[in-house]
Amino acid sequence: MKKKTVIPRKRRGPPATGKGEPVVVRMQPPQLQALDAWSAGQAPPFPSRPEAVRRLVELGLTVRAKSKQPTAARAQRAKELAWRTLESLTLGAADDGEKTGRKRRLIKGPEEFQEVRVDQPAAPSGKKPA
Repeated sequence: MKKKTVIPRKRRGPPATGKGEPVVVRMQPPQLQALDAWSAGQAPPFPSRPEAVRRLVELGLTVRAKSKQPTAARAQRAKELAWRTLESLTLGAADDGEKTGRKRRLIKGPEEFQEVRVDQPAAPSGKKPA
């Protein structure tokens, strides 16, 4: 008797990318154009839209945001600008005591906002900040 061989049927569509959860995303035309432009800028073979989305998500998840710490020069420049601004706002002061009082009020801000300032230590409860 002749031996029967089973030939597997070819599956239609692209090869499977592995097991995972399907995610459906609706995108507007400008986003699709940007996605297609990014895909076209990649090395051949150019990724399909789903593969481009997977790559961009992977890139977005691995990149860490820079901590926005000012450099010493930028901090010094900010201090100089703040000093000049305070000086210009207190030009009409009669004496140094009044000038100092005006600067203090400008730096502390209005009383109603002093409680919510995160750059100042909290005042002890029951006492008004000085």
